[in-house]
Amino acid sequence: MNAIYTFIEAEKTTYGVAFLCRLPKVARSSFYAWLAAAKARAARKAADQDLVHEITVIHVASRHTYGVPRIHAELRRLGRAVNRKRVARLMREHCVQGVTRRKRRSLTRPDKKARPAPDLIGRDFHAEVPGTKLVGDITALPTSEGRLCLACWLDLATREVVG
Repeated sequence: MNAIYTFIEAEKTTYGVAFLCRLPKVARSSFYAWLAAAKARAARKAADQDLVHEITVIHVASRHTYGVPRIHAELRRLGRAVNRKRVARLMREHCVQGVTRRKRRSLTRPDKKARPAPDLIGRDFHAEVPGTKLVGDITALPTSEGRLCLACWLDLATREVVG
């Protein structure tokens, strides 16, 4: 249908709209409704471009940290009545993203049925003679290539890493 309406729009200076609508058996009212909708779409597109400019200015002023909720709140504070979903859509279309806080994630999940390991050193972290009490630890370190697991043994007498 769009092609028919576009053709009528292009040829309406040469022939009458009533004649052009009669050929493909299209109602004149539907052509004029399409024409009004096209003008409304053009006006909406221009308004969206203005809004994208304002969103970008606010985003840059926030040092690229504000996301949809804060930008929407800032626009409302400035007196611009705009829907949050429209702000989200325009930000998504123009690749404007805020900084999101990383969610804390536990690396280990304890087994509900497992018994706790016995405390062999009795919470006494002092040793007089080297090599009598050793403790170990495993740590996961985030790197640019992925996660690195670091395991080490520590001598409690000298506080040196022994393995």
